[in-house]
Amino acid sequence: MTESAAQQQDKPAAAAKEPAQKKEEALPEAPEAAPATEAPQKPAEKSAEQLLKEQLEAAEKKIAENYDLYVRAMADLENTRKRANAEVLKAHKYGIEKFAANLLPVIDSFEKAIDHAADDQGPLKEGLLAVYRQMVHAMEISGMKCFDPKGQKFDPNFHQAVSMVPASESAAPGTVAVVFQKGWMIQERVLRPAMVAVAQG
Repeated sequence: MTESAAQQQDKPAAAAKEPAQKKEEALPEAPEAAPATEAPQKPAEKSAEQLLKEQLEAAEKKIAENYDLYVRAMADLENTRKRANAEVLKAHKYGIEKFAANLLPVIDSFEKAIDHAADDQGPLKEGLLAVYRQMVHAMEISGMKCFDPKGQKFDPNFHQAVSMVPASESAAPGTVAVVFQKGWMIQERVLRPAMVAVAQG
C-alpha cells in the first residue's frame, strides 16, 4: 500500500474524531457538588460528678428553706404562748374587776352609815364597823386597795376633779383640797378614780 493510500484511509478516521470532540466540548459542565453540611454535635453528657454537685446544691437550698420555715413557725408558736400566758395572767388579775366595781357603792354606803353613826355608841355601830372591815379586807386580799389623795398633786390618771376651791395654807394650788369619794386600785390599774376638788391659785 502506498503512502498516499494510507493517508486517504486516515482522513475518514480523523474526520470521525472531530465531531465527537465537538460534542464533548458542547456538553455543559456539571455543577460542583455542594459541600456536605456537618451534622449538629450533641451536647456532651453531664458527668456523674456534675450531677451529684447539682443535686447537692438543690438539697442544700431545700434545707435552708425548710429551716427558715421552722424558725418562723417556732417564733409564731413562742409569740402565741406568750400571748396566752399574758391573757391568763390578765384574767387572774382582773377577772373580778366588774364584780369589784359593782361592790364599791356598797362599801361607800357603809362608810356613809359609819359617818352618820359617829356619835352613836353601841352594838349597831360596832356591827357596821365589823362588816366594813371584813369587806375592805376581802377586797385587799383580792388585789384591790383604797387610796385617799388629799393633799397630793392632782393627777388626772388617778383623780376626777368635780370642782375647784380657793387655795389655802393646807391646800397649795394644783393639789387635792377635798376628797368626796376615795379611789380604788386593782393591781396596777385604776378601778375607780378618786372624786376630788382641786385647789386653784
